[in-house]
Amino acid sequence: MTAHSEFAIEGTLHADGGAGLVRMKTQLDTGIDDLWSALTEPQLLARWYGNFDGEFHVGGTFTAFIPGSGWDGQGRVDECDAPRHLSVTMWENEGEEQGLTVDLVADASHTNLILEKGGIAPDLCWAYGAGWQAHLEDLAEFLAGREKADLSISWNMRFDELEPIYRQMTVTTVAR
Repeated sequence: MTAHSEFAIEGTLHADGGAGLVRMKTQLDTGIDDLWSALTEPQLLARWYGNFDGEFHVGGTFTAFIPGSGWDGQGRVDECDAPRHLSVTMWENEGEEQGLTVDLVADASHTNLILEKGGIAPDLCWAYGAGWQAHLEDLAEFLAGREKADLSISWNMRFDELEPIYRQMTVTTVAR
């Protein structure tokens, strides 16, 4: 799966036990520290992803609202090895926790990003794939200095473009 812009994003869908998993890989034209900041600082997250408030340390909890998808929930920071690894658990309703892990690897003037979103109902993997690709495209645009005026409208338009592509993708057994 490749983005419609110059940002190449490889999105794959997997089955991990009884749950679905979305894996995204991309290389961004920025240093690891700048990318880490964009992923972990609430004022920067608000410019490409959503509004976050809370304690951003291992064991800390936060609330978030993501305008694009309308997601409104809570989370907990499970692991943090700045600037290389972040793992959080997020939920809208108690008992419906989903894990999100991001790994960063510096590569000269670029940074490779691998994102995994797990704990998904397998029949909804396509929606999370399309959604996370749209979010990562917004991240790449933000890092390139081309922020979008209305993330909700642009994200939903891109999601609609990606939906049929991700619906056609095959869910494969996770390879770790």
